[in-house]
Amino acid sequence: MSGTTSGGTHAEKWAENPTSLGAARAAGLARVASRKLAVLSEATRNAVLEAAAKRLEENAARIVSANTDDVGDAEELVQAGQMSGAMLARLRVTEKSVHEMAHRVRGVAKLADPLGRRLAVTELDEGLVLTRETCSLGVVAVVFESRPDVVPQVASLALKSGNAILLKGGAEAARTNESLMTIWREALNESGGVPDGAAQMLHSRADVMELLTLERDVDLLIPRGGKTFVEKISRQSRIPVLGHGEGICHVYVHAAADLKKAEGIVMDAKTDYPAACNSVETLLVDMDIAKEFLPRIVDKLRAAGVEVRGCGRTRAAASDVKVASEQDWETEYGDLILSIKVVDGLEGAIAHIHEFGSGHTEAIVTEDLAAAEQFLSEVDAAGVFHNASTRFADGYRYGLGAEVGISNGKLHARGPMGMEGLTTYKYKLRGSGQIVSEYKSGKKFTHRPL
Repeated sequence: MSGTTSGGTHAEKWAENPTSLGAARAAGLARVASRKLAVLSEATRNAVLEAAAKRLEENAARIVSANTDDVGDAEELVQAGQMSGAMLARLRVTEKSVHEMAHRVRGVAKLADPLGRRLAVTELDEGLVLTRETCSLGVVAVVFESRPDVVPQVASLALKSGNAILLKGGAEAARTNESLMTIWREALNESGGVPDGAAQMLHSRADVMELLTLERDVDLLIPRGGKTFVEKISRQSRIPVLGHGEGICHVYVHAAADLKKAEGIVMDAKTDYPAACNSVETLLVDMDIAKEFLPRIVDKLRAAGVEVRGCGRTRAAASDVKVASEQDWETEYGDLILSIKVVDGLEGAIAHIHEFGSGHTEAIVTEDLAAAEQFLSEVDAAGVFHNASTRFADGYRYGLGAEVGISNGKLHARGPMGMEGLTTYKYKLRGSGQIVSEYKSGKKFTHRPL
Protein backbone atom coordinates (compact mmCIF):
# COMPACT_ATOMS: atom_id res chain seq x y z
CA MET A 1 0.00 0.00 0.00
CA SER A 2 1.05 3.62 -0.44
CA GLY A 3 3.03 5.02 2.45
CA THR A 4 2.54 8.46 3.97
CA THR A 5 5.16 11.17 3.97
CA SER A 6 5.10 14.67 5.42
CA GLY A 7 3.94 15.98 2.07
CA GLY A 8 1.16 13.46 1.44
CA THR A 9 1.09 9.93 0.05
CA HIS A 10 3.53 8.77 -2.58
CA ALA A 11 0.64 8.32 -5.03
CA GLU A 12 -0.76 11.81 -4.42
CA LYS A 13 2.65 13.39 -5.05
CA TRP A 14 2.87 11.79 -8.49
CA ALA A 15 -0.75 12.62 -9.29
CA GLU A 16 -0.06 16.29 -8.49
CA ASN A 17 3.00 16.42 -10.74
CA PRO A 18 1.77 16.06 -14.34
CA THR A 19 5.20 16.97 -15.75
CA SER A 20 6.68 13.73 -14.37
CA LEU A 21 7.07 10.95 -16.92
CA GLY A 22 7.13 7.17 -16.93
CA ALA A 23 5.73 4.34 -14.90
CA ALA A 24 5.91 6.10 -11.54
CA ARG A 25 3.55 8.88 -12.56
CA ALA A 26 1.21 6.39 -14.24
CA ALA A 27 1.17 4.24 -11.09
CA GLY A 28 0.49 7.32 -8.96
CA LEU A 29 -2.48 8.27 -11.10
CA ALA A 30 -3.67 4.67 -11.02
CA ARG A 31 -3.49 4.55 -7.22
CA VAL A 32 -5.64 7.68 -6.90
CA ALA A 33 -8.09 6.31 -9.49
CA SER A 34 -8.27 2.92 -7.75
CA ARG A 35 -9.74 4.47 -4.61
CA LYS A 36 -12.61 5.92 -6.64
CA LEU A 37 -13.08 2.76 -8.69
CA ALA A 38 -13.40 0.71 -5.49
CA VAL A 39 -16.64 2.51 -4.61
CA LEU A 40 -18.05 2.91 -8.14
CA SER A 41 -21.54 1.43 -8.39
CA GLU A 42 -22.06 -1.84 -10.22
CA ALA A 43 -24.56 -0.17 -12.55
CA THR A 44 -21.96 2.41 -13.57
CA ARG A 45 -19.27 -0.21 -14.12
CA ASN A 46 -21.60 -2.32 -16.28
CA ALA A 47 -22.76 0.68 -18.33
CA VAL A 48 -19.17 1.66 -19.07
CA LEU A 49 -18.33 -1.89 -20.15
CA GLU A 50 -21.28 -1.90 -22.54
CA ALA A 51 -20.14 1.44 -23.96
CA ALA A 52 -16.61 0.10 -24.40
CA ALA A 53 -17.89 -3.01 -26.20
CA LYS A 54 -19.93 -0.88 -28.56
CA ARG A 55 -17.01 1.40 -29.29
CA LEU A 56 -14.77 -1.59 -30.08
CA GLU A 57 -17.30 -2.83 -32.63
CA GLU A 58 -17.67 0.61 -34.19
CA ASN A 59 -13.91 0.95 -34.57
CA ALA A 60 -13.10 -2.56 -35.81
CA ALA A 61 -11.65 -1.28 -39.09
CA ARG A 62 -9.43 1.18 -37.22
CA ILE A 63 -8.07 -1.59 -35.01
CA VAL A 64 -7.48 -3.97 -37.92
CA SER A 65 -5.67 -1.23 -39.87
CA ALA A 66 -3.26 -0.69 -36.98
CA ASN A 67 -2.78 -4.45 -36.67
CA THR A 68 -2.03 -4.79 -40.39
CA ASP A 69 0.99 -2.52 -39.92
CA ASP A 70 2.18 -4.53 -36.91
CA VAL A 71 1.73 -7.84 -38.76
CA GLY A 72 3.63 -6.53 -41.78
CA ASP A 73 6.66 -5.73 -39.65
CA ALA A 74 6.31 -9.04 -37.78
CA GLU A 75 6.25 -11.07 -41.00
CA GLU A 76 9.63 -9.60 -41.91
CA LEU A 77 10.97 -10.63 -38.51
CA VAL A 78 9.64 -14.17 -38.98
CA GLN A 79 11.34 -14.40 -42.38
CA ALA A 80 14.57 -13.19 -40.77
CA GLY A 81 14.28 -15.81 -38.05
CA GLN A 82 13.87 -13.15 -35.35
CA MET A 83 10.27 -14.02 -34.40
CA SER A 84 8.45 -17.34 -34.14
CA GLY A 85 5.44 -18.24 -36.24
CA ALA A 86 3.54 -18.84 -33.01
CA MET A 87 4.08 -15.25 -31.87
CA LEU A 88 2.94 -14.00 -35.28
CA ALA A 89 -0.23 -16.09 -34.99
CA ARG A 90 -1.00 -14.57 -31.57
CA LEU A 91 -0.49 -11.09 -32.99
CA ARG A 92 -3.05 -11.23 -35.80
CA VAL A 93 -6.38 -9.40 -35.35
CA THR A 94 -9.37 -9.55 -37.73
CA GLU A 95 -12.74 -7.80 -37.69
CA LYS A 96 -14.18 -11.09 -36.46
CA SER A 97 -11.75 -11.20 -33.54
CA VAL A 98 -12.53 -7.57 -32.66
CA HIS A 99 -16.22 -8.48 -32.42
CA GLU A 100 -15.20 -11.44 -30.25
CA MET A 101 -13.35 -8.98 -27.99
CA ALA A 102 -16.53 -6.92 -27.67
CA HIS A 103 -18.58 -10.04 -26.98
CA ARG A 104 -16.26 -10.98 -24.12
CA VAL A 105 -16.43 -7.49 -22.65
CA ARG A 106 -20.22 -7.80 -22.58
CA GLY A 107 -19.79 -11.22 -20.97
CA VAL A 108 -17.82 -9.62 -18.14
CA ALA A 109 -20.56 -7.01 -17.67
CA LYS A 110 -23.12 -9.78 -17.20
CA LEU A 111 -21.17 -11.47 -14.42
CA ALA A 112 -22.23 -11.06 -10.81
CA ASP A 113 -20.66 -8.16 -8.95
CA PRO A 114 -17.46 -9.46 -7.28
CA LEU A 115 -17.30 -6.60 -4.78
CA GLY A 116 -18.96 -6.33 -1.40
CA ARG A 117 -19.86 -10.03 -1.11
CA ARG A 118 -20.07 -11.21 2.47
CA LEU A 119 -17.85 -14.26 2.87
CA ALA A 120 -18.44 -14.71 6.60
CA VAL A 121 -20.35 -13.01 9.42
CA THR A 122 -19.48 -13.66 13.07
CA GLU A 123 -20.99 -12.19 16.21
CA LEU A 124 -18.06 -11.63 18.56
CA ASP A 125 -20.43 -10.45 21.26
CA GLU A 126 -23.85 -8.85 21.46
CA GLY A 127 -23.65 -5.65 19.41
CA LEU A 128 -20.17 -6.51 18.08
CA VAL A 129 -20.35 -8.10 14.61
CA LEU A 130 -17.43 -8.96 12.31
CA THR A 131 -17.92 -9.42 8.55
CA ARG A 132 -15.41 -10.53 5.93
CA GLU A 133 -16.24 -8.89 2.57
CA THR A 134 -14.68 -8.94 -0.89
CA CYS A 135 -12.97 -5.82 -2.20
CA SER A 136 -10.70 -4.84 -5.08
CA LEU A 137 -6.92 -5.26 -4.97
CA GLY A 138 -6.28 -1.67 -6.08
CA VAL A 139 -3.72 -1.32 -8.88
CA VAL A 140 -2.85 -4.26 -11.14
CA ALA A 141 -0.10 -4.21 -13.78
CA VAL A 142 0.07 -6.69 -16.65
CA VAL A 143 3.16 -7.01 -18.84
CA PHE A 144 2.48 -9.20 -21.87
CA GLU A 145 3.76 -10.28 -25.24
CA SER A 146 2.14 -10.38 -28.65
CA ARG A 147 -1.61 -10.89 -27.99
CA PRO A 148 -3.53 -7.60 -28.43
CA ASP A 149 -6.79 -9.14 -27.16
CA VAL A 150 -5.21 -8.99 -23.69
CA VAL A 151 -5.99 -5.24 -23.63
CA PRO A 152 -9.82 -5.41 -23.59
CA GLN A 153 -9.88 -8.69 -21.64
CA VAL A 154 -7.79 -7.40 -18.76
CA ALA A 155 -9.22 -3.89 -18.85
CA SER A 156 -12.78 -5.21 -18.62
CA LEU A 157 -12.01 -7.55 -15.72
CA ALA A 158 -10.15 -4.78 -13.90
CA LEU A 159 -13.01 -2.30 -14.28
CA LYS A 160 -15.67 -4.79 -13.22
CA SER A 161 -13.64 -5.66 -10.11
CA GLY A 162 -12.93 -2.02 -9.24
CA ASN A 163 -9.20 -2.04 -10.03
CA ALA A 164 -7.03 0.41 -11.90
CA ILE A 165 -4.91 -1.24 -14.59
CA LEU A 166 -1.46 -0.61 -16.08
CA LEU A 167 -0.65 -2.48 -19.29
CA LYS A 168 2.64 -2.93 -21.14
CA GLY A 169 2.50 -4.90 -24.37
CA GLY A 170 5.29 -6.07 -26.63
CA ALA A 171 6.80 -3.80 -29.28
CA GLU A 172 5.56 -6.21 -31.97
CA ALA A 173 1.94 -5.17 -31.21
CA ALA A 174 2.55 -1.51 -30.33
CA ARG A 175 0.21 0.03 -32.90
CA THR A 176 -2.61 -2.43 -32.23
CA ASN A 177 -2.34 -2.10 -28.46
CA GLU A 178 -2.28 1.69 -28.65
CA SER A 179 -5.35 1.68 -30.88
CA LEU A 180 -7.25 -0.59 -28.48
CA MET A 181 -6.25 1.44 -25.42
CA THR A 182 -7.17 4.73 -27.10
CA ILE A 183 -10.62 3.39 -27.95
CA TRP A 184 -11.01 1.96 -24.44
CA ARG A 185 -10.09 5.26 -22.78
CA GLU A 186 -12.45 7.16 -25.10
CA ALA A 187 -15.27 5.02 -23.77
CA LEU A 188 -14.18 5.57 -20.16
CA ASN A 189 -13.88 9.32 -20.62
CA GLU A 190 -17.30 9.62 -22.23
CA SER A 191 -18.92 7.80 -19.31
CA GLY A 192 -18.16 10.62 -16.91
CA GLY A 193 -18.07 8.22 -13.97
CA VAL A 194 -14.65 6.58 -14.33
CA PRO A 195 -11.69 8.51 -12.90
CA ASP A 196 -8.72 9.49 -15.03
CA GLY A 197 -5.90 7.00 -14.65
CA ALA A 198 -8.18 3.95 -14.43
CA ALA A 199 -6.59 2.34 -17.50
CA GLN A 200 -3.16 3.27 -18.85
CA MET A 201 -0.59 1.91 -21.27
CA LEU A 202 3.13 1.91 -20.55
CA HIS A 203 5.39 2.20 -23.57
CA SER A 204 9.03 1.29 -23.03
CA ARG A 205 11.39 -1.18 -21.41
CA ALA A 206 12.47 1.64 -19.13
CA ASP A 207 8.86 1.90 -17.98
CA VAL A 208 8.86 -1.81 -17.13
CA MET A 209 12.10 -1.57 -15.15
CA GLU A 210 10.71 1.40 -13.24
CA LEU A 211 7.40 -0.40 -12.72
CA LEU A 212 9.14 -3.31 -10.99
CA THR A 213 10.22 -0.99 -8.17
CA LEU A 214 6.80 0.54 -7.44
CA GLU A 215 5.62 -1.80 -4.69
CA ARG A 216 3.99 1.12 -2.82
CA ASP A 217 1.63 1.97 -5.70
CA VAL A 218 1.11 -1.35 -7.53
CA ASP A 219 -0.53 -4.26 -5.70
CA LEU A 220 -0.06 -7.11 -8.19
CA LEU A 221 2.07 -7.69 -11.27
CA ILE A 222 1.10 -10.31 -13.85
CA PRO A 223 3.64 -11.16 -16.57
CA ARG A 224 2.23 -13.01 -19.59
CA GLY A 225 4.68 -14.58 -22.00
CA GLY A 226 7.28 -17.30 -22.30
CA LYS A 227 8.99 -19.01 -19.39
CA THR A 228 12.19 -16.95 -19.62
CA PHE A 229 10.22 -13.70 -19.77
CA VAL A 230 8.08 -14.57 -16.73
CA GLU A 231 11.08 -15.74 -14.70
CA LYS A 232 13.01 -12.55 -15.47
CA ILE A 233 10.12 -10.35 -14.35
CA SER A 234 9.62 -12.42 -11.20
CA ARG A 235 13.29 -12.21 -10.20
CA GLN A 236 13.52 -8.45 -10.63
CA SER A 237 10.18 -7.30 -9.23
CA ARG A 238 9.61 -5.89 -5.77
CA ILE A 239 5.85 -6.17 -6.43
CA PRO A 240 4.02 -9.45 -5.71
CA VAL A 241 4.05 -11.42 -8.98
CA LEU A 242 1.48 -13.87 -10.28
CA GLY A 243 3.26 -15.58 -13.17
CA HIS A 244 1.33 -16.49 -16.29
CA GLY A 245 2.03 -20.20 -16.59
CA GLU A 246 4.18 -22.02 -19.09
CA GLY A 247 2.04 -24.54 -20.88
CA ILE A 248 3.67 -27.97 -21.12
CA CYS A 249 0.36 -29.85 -21.29
CA HIS A 250 -0.10 -33.60 -21.73
CA VAL A 251 -2.82 -35.88 -23.03
CA TYR A 252 -2.56 -39.46 -21.79
CA VAL A 253 -4.39 -42.10 -23.82
CA HIS A 254 -5.08 -44.87 -21.33
CA ALA A 255 -5.35 -48.58 -22.15
CA ALA A 256 -9.15 -48.38 -21.73
CA ALA A 257 -9.58 -45.35 -24.00
CA ASP A 258 -12.16 -45.06 -26.75
CA LEU A 259 -9.64 -44.60 -29.55
CA LYS A 260 -11.93 -42.60 -31.80
CA LYS A 261 -12.66 -40.24 -28.91
CA ALA A 262 -8.94 -40.06 -28.20
CA GLU A 263 -8.17 -39.10 -31.79
CA GLY A 264 -10.63 -36.19 -31.67
CA ILE A 265 -9.27 -34.93 -28.35
CA VAL A 266 -5.62 -35.13 -29.41
CA MET A 267 -6.23 -33.40 -32.73
CA ASP A 268 -8.22 -30.61 -31.10
CA ALA A 269 -5.67 -30.14 -28.32
CA LYS A 270 -2.80 -29.84 -30.83
CA THR A 271 -4.25 -28.22 -33.95
CA ASP A 272 -7.10 -25.96 -32.82
CA TYR A 273 -4.66 -23.18 -31.84
CA PRO A 274 -1.13 -24.53 -31.37
CA ALA A 275 0.25 -21.16 -30.24
CA ALA A 276 -1.93 -21.20 -27.11
CA CYS A 277 -0.47 -22.19 -23.75
CA ASN A 278 -3.25 -24.77 -23.29
CA SER A 279 -2.42 -26.75 -26.43
CA VAL A 280 -0.96 -30.23 -25.91
CA GLU A 281 2.81 -30.53 -26.28
CA THR A 282 3.33 -34.18 -25.30
CA LEU A 283 1.09 -37.16 -26.03
CA LEU A 284 1.46 -40.11 -23.67
CA VAL A 285 0.20 -43.46 -25.00
CA ASP A 286 -0.30 -46.58 -22.91
CA MET A 287 1.96 -49.45 -23.95
CA ASP A 288 -1.04 -51.81 -24.23
CA ILE A 289 -2.62 -49.83 -27.09
CA ALA A 290 0.46 -48.28 -28.71
CA LYS A 291 0.61 -50.61 -31.72
CA GLU A 292 -3.07 -50.01 -32.53
CA PHE A 293 -3.37 -46.31 -31.74
CA LEU A 294 -0.06 -44.77 -32.78
CA PRO A 295 -0.18 -45.45 -36.55
CA ARG A 296 -3.69 -43.95 -36.67
CA ILE A 297 -2.94 -40.79 -34.71
CA VAL A 298 0.44 -40.17 -36.35
CA ASP A 299 -1.15 -40.31 -39.81
CA LYS A 300 -3.83 -37.81 -38.75
CA LEU A 301 -1.30 -35.49 -37.16
CA ARG A 302 0.96 -35.59 -40.18
CA ALA A 303 -1.99 -34.86 -42.49
CA ALA A 304 -2.72 -31.77 -40.38
CA GLY A 305 0.84 -30.53 -40.82
CA VAL A 306 2.09 -31.54 -37.38
CA GLU A 307 5.73 -32.53 -36.97
CA VAL A 308 5.82 -35.67 -34.80
CA ARG A 309 8.72 -36.58 -32.53
CA GLY A 310 8.75 -39.80 -30.55
CA CYS A 311 10.54 -42.11 -28.18
CA GLY A 312 12.00 -45.41 -29.37
CA ARG A 313 8.79 -47.37 -28.75
CA THR A 314 6.78 -44.73 -30.60
CA ARG A 315 9.08 -44.92 -33.61
CA ALA A 316 8.83 -48.70 -33.60
CA ALA A 317 5.03 -48.54 -33.76
CA ALA A 318 4.64 -45.72 -36.32
CA SER A 319 6.69 -44.86 -39.38
CA ASP A 320 8.51 -41.62 -40.23
CA VAL A 321 8.58 -40.25 -36.68
CA LYS A 322 11.55 -38.06 -35.74
CA VAL A 323 13.63 -38.90 -32.70
CA ALA A 324 12.52 -37.11 -29.55
CA SER A 325 15.32 -35.89 -27.31
CA GLU A 326 15.12 -35.44 -23.54
CA GLN A 327 14.76 -31.71 -24.20
CA ASP A 328 11.51 -32.33 -26.08
CA TRP A 329 9.75 -33.56 -22.93
CA GLU A 330 10.26 -30.16 -21.28
CA THR A 331 9.63 -27.94 -24.29
CA GLU A 332 6.60 -25.73 -24.90
CA TYR A 333 6.54 -25.64 -28.70
CA GLY A 334 3.64 -23.25 -29.26
CA ASP A 335 3.63 -24.63 -32.78
CA LEU A 336 2.55 -27.62 -34.89
CA ILE A 337 5.02 -29.95 -33.19
CA LEU A 338 4.10 -32.83 -30.88
CA SER A 339 6.29 -35.22 -28.91
CA ILE A 340 4.95 -38.72 -28.18
CA LYS A 341 6.04 -41.15 -25.50
CA VAL A 342 4.83 -44.67 -24.80
CA VAL A 343 4.40 -45.21 -21.05
CA ASP A 344 3.91 -48.23 -18.84
CA GLY A 345 0.41 -47.72 -17.55
CA LEU A 346 -1.26 -45.06 -15.46
CA GLU A 347 1.54 -44.83 -12.91
CA GLY A 348 4.07 -44.28 -15.69
CA ALA A 349 1.97 -41.50 -17.19
CA ILE A 350 1.56 -39.72 -13.85
CA ALA A 351 5.27 -40.02 -13.12
CA HIS A 352 6.17 -38.50 -16.50
CA ILE A 353 3.72 -35.61 -15.99
CA HIS A 354 5.10 -34.84 -12.53
CA GLU A 355 8.65 -34.84 -13.87
CA PHE A 356 8.11 -32.74 -16.99
CA GLY A 357 4.73 -30.99 -16.66
CA SER A 358 4.43 -27.29 -15.89
CA GLY A 359 1.35 -27.64 -13.68
CA HIS A 360 -0.91 -26.06 -16.32
CA THR A 361 -3.39 -28.61 -17.71
CA GLU A 362 -3.28 -32.40 -18.02
CA ALA A 363 -5.83 -34.78 -19.56
CA ILE A 364 -6.58 -38.49 -19.54
CA VAL A 365 -8.67 -40.28 -22.16
CA THR A 366 -10.24 -43.45 -20.78
CA GLU A 367 -13.52 -45.26 -20.27
CA ASP A 368 -12.23 -46.67 -16.97
CA LEU A 369 -13.78 -44.39 -14.34
CA ALA A 370 -11.53 -45.67 -11.55
CA ALA A 371 -8.43 -44.87 -13.60
CA ALA A 372 -9.86 -41.45 -14.46
CA GLU A 373 -10.52 -40.61 -10.81
CA GLN A 374 -7.04 -41.72 -9.82
CA PHE A 375 -5.58 -39.45 -12.50
CA LEU A 376 -7.78 -36.51 -11.45
CA SER A 377 -6.82 -36.97 -7.81
CA GLU A 378 -3.10 -37.64 -8.12
CA VAL A 379 -1.99 -35.34 -10.92
CA ASP A 380 -0.80 -32.02 -9.51
CA ALA A 381 -1.87 -29.32 -11.98
CA ALA A 382 -4.15 -26.30 -12.13
CA GLY A 383 -6.46 -28.19 -14.51
CA VAL A 384 -6.94 -31.96 -14.68
CA PHE A 385 -9.38 -33.24 -17.32
CA HIS A 386 -11.08 -36.52 -18.18
CA ASN A 387 -12.12 -37.15 -21.80
CA ALA A 388 -11.80 -33.50 -22.80
CA SER A 389 -9.32 -31.37 -24.74
CA THR A 390 -6.76 -29.30 -22.84
CA ARG A 391 -7.98 -26.32 -24.90
CA PHE A 392 -10.89 -25.95 -22.47
CA ALA A 393 -8.45 -24.42 -19.95
CA ASP A 394 -9.52 -20.85 -20.62
CA GLY A 395 -11.22 -18.15 -18.57
CA TYR A 396 -13.96 -17.53 -21.13
CA ARG A 397 -14.70 -21.25 -21.55
CA TYR A 398 -14.77 -21.64 -17.77
CA GLY A 399 -17.49 -18.98 -17.60
CA LEU A 400 -15.21 -16.32 -16.08
CA GLY A 401 -16.03 -13.84 -18.85
CA ALA A 402 -12.36 -13.43 -19.74
CA GLU A 403 -9.01 -14.01 -18.06
CA VAL A 404 -6.17 -11.89 -16.78
CA GLY A 405 -3.80 -14.82 -17.17
CA ILE A 406 -3.25 -18.40 -16.13
CA SER A 407 -1.38 -19.22 -12.95
CA ASN A 408 0.35 -22.55 -12.42
CA GLY A 409 1.12 -21.60 -8.82
CA LYS A 410 -1.02 -22.45 -5.82
CA LEU A 411 -1.20 -19.16 -3.90
CA HIS A 412 -3.83 -16.45 -4.42
CA ALA A 413 -5.10 -17.78 -7.74
CA ARG A 414 -4.66 -20.97 -9.76
CA GLY A 415 -5.56 -21.81 -13.35
CA PRO A 416 -7.42 -19.30 -15.54
CA MET A 417 -7.63 -16.14 -13.46
CA GLY A 418 -10.80 -14.07 -13.75
CA MET A 419 -12.28 -11.41 -11.53
CA GLU A 420 -11.93 -13.35 -8.30
CA GLY A 421 -8.18 -13.29 -8.78
CA LEU A 422 -8.39 -9.48 -8.85
CA THR A 423 -10.17 -9.27 -5.50
CA THR A 424 -9.16 -9.74 -1.92
CA TYR A 425 -11.16 -9.19 1.26
CA LYS A 426 -11.29 -6.95 4.27
CA TYR A 427 -12.70 -7.38 7.77
CA LYS A 428 -15.37 -4.92 8.88
CA LEU A 429 -16.12 -4.74 12.60
CA ARG A 430 -19.29 -2.96 13.71
CA GLY A 431 -19.55 -2.37 17.42
CA SER A 432 -21.44 -0.34 20.02
CA GLY A 433 -18.67 0.98 22.24
CA GLN A 434 -16.91 -2.26 23.22
CA ILE A 435 -13.28 -2.14 24.42
CA VAL A 436 -10.75 -4.97 24.72
CA SER A 437 -10.04 -4.41 28.43
CA GLU A 438 -13.60 -5.55 29.25
CA TYR A 439 -12.77 -9.00 27.84
CA LYS A 440 -9.56 -9.13 29.88
CA SER A 441 -11.70 -8.59 33.02
CA GLY A 442 -13.96 -11.57 32.55
CA LYS A 443 -16.42 -10.63 29.80
CA LYS A 444 -16.84 -13.52 27.31
CA PHE A 445 -16.90 -13.57 23.51
CA THR A 446 -19.83 -15.37 21.89
CA HIS A 447 -18.04 -16.11 18.56
CA ARG A 448 -21.37 -17.06 17.00
CA PRO A 449 -21.56 -17.53 13.20
CA LEU A 450 -24.44 -15.54 11.73
